[in-house]
Amino acid sequence: MGSSSPEDFSVVVLASDLGIDARPFLSHPPAAEEDNWHDCPSSLPSAGDQNLDFSDLDALNFFRLECGSDKSGNRIFRIVGKYLPAPVISGERLKKYVFHKILTQMPEGPFCIVYMHTTVQKEDNSPGLTILRWIYEELPNDYKDRLQVVYFIHPGLRSRLLFATLGRFLLSGGLYWKIKYVSRLQYLWQDIKKGQVEIPEFVQQHDDILEHRPLTDYGIEPDHLHLMEVTSSGYSYGRHETAWSMR
Repeated sequence: MGSSSPEDFSVVVLASDLGIDARPFLSHPPAAEEDNWHDCPSSLPSAGDQNLDFSDLDALNFFRLECGSDKSGNRIFRIVGKYLPAPVISGERLKKYVFHKILTQMPEGPFCIVYMHTTVQKEDNSPGLTILRWIYEELPNDYKDRLQVVYFIHPGLRSRLLFATLGRFLLSGGLYWKIKYVSRLQYLWQDIKKGQVEIPEFVQQHDDILEHRPLTDYGIEPDHLHLMEVTSSGYSYGRHETAWSMR
């Protein structure tokens, strides 16, 4: 046979029904695409980053470190859902703010979260379970391990049904088992001494209503007087609707 010429080439024939990926046989395979779950960076912000300005979010008081601890010695981060104007805060900025607070105020040691779901409105105060799961998943493992328990205060019927049916799919397994439902403040005092966490007045008022009409919280007893609509007007979303801009 004669010598090979520069124009000689080989042909590789692959049967299409075999399900074989032909890319390894190509001379110049395309670069593998990165698996981007989010369009946001996943790194924690530096504690010394001077470009981080969260004074506007700090003023809302929806997420803060309390001076006290629960009975297990875990420092308390308090979250008041009603104080969060979710429609005007992007998920990216919310994540950076949460990371910044934990990194700068609780760099070590176990901590817990007291989340007050009292009178929260989905349209005004909820960033969505997808965002919340993403924020938790982006935390480094040591921060996840240091989070011991989430006290979920005043969960409504919708929240209970959602977590009971889809909670294991919508939340990380580690976070799902850390949630402890607290239907009344009197049950919270079994794990946290009074005075260790500040309770907003509207939360206490709502709790008093449930003491007298307990079935209202489960949608069984009619609420003709609209007692469940007790809100903290000073922190309602309407107050910030015109003053805030999307960041």
